[in-house]
Amino acid sequence: MRIFRALSALLSYPTEDMVAALDEIGEAIAAERLVPESERAALLTLVHDLRSRELYDVQEGYVLLFDRTRSLSLHLFEHVHGESRDRGQAMVDLRALYEAKGLTGVDNELPDFTPLFLEFLSTLDPAEALPLLAEPAHVFTVLAERLHKRQTPYEAVFRALAAMAKVEPDAELLAILRAEPDPAPDDLAALDAAYDEAAVDFSAPAEGDCGHDGLAAKLRQARRPAPGIVQNPTPRTAFTHSHSHQAQSHQAPEDGRHG
Repeated sequence: MRIFRALSALLSYPTEDMVAALDEIGEAIAAERLVPESERAALLTLVHDLRSRELYDVQEGYVLLFDRTRSLSLHLFEHVHGESRDRGQAMVDLRALYEAKGLTGVDNELPDFTPLFLEFLSTLDPAEALPLLAEPAHVFTVLAERLHKRQTPYEAVFRALAAMAKVEPDAELLAILRAEPDPAPDDLAALDAAYDEAAVDFSAPAEGDCGHDGLAAKLRQARRPAPGIVQNPTPRTAFTHSHSHQAQSHQAPEDGRHG
């Protein structure tokens, strides 16, 4: 499905190659009838915004949103499992699903990175892709809300994903995410507090050019726990919150935990 590849590109670190592909991306969006008309129009506004601004400014804005703001992380399990032990196994399971479906060569990016997840969905038939897209619909919904608060056209990508999923997000899972801290990117004290809680694990996968932006990927990997090592022979996804993450999310807000 071309639409997933187009949305993956829009959520990737902006490069000259991505900007050069914006016309093709716009054509894929305009032709996709799985995306409602209002969401298609908003996506095309994002395409126009990316095309009309200086690349450096676009890159700086991307980093402020997605690399400096933990509540806007493009790593889906950041919002689902937080720092719980379930996160590592979920990573292993999702990578196993990719490999079982023939997606290879993704060792340089964590499997829950949204552009990679969308790239994977683009290789599947709609009958397989759309049920998988529906699993993190609550994450897409809350990310769209947080981006709306910041008045950024990137909101359109998550609105489109939520609309394509065609499910009503679980109210309890939405409440958990909405209760978590969402500091502004210029609130340096809040951001430092959030990232200080996550220990760096130097057993992370080998670093390299991830195909989106090598340096940005390395920064993202350095900030987040590495996936677990234990292999699970049964590929599955894990987009519902772990019990430990829910417990962290419901802690009193004064401790500043993200979950």
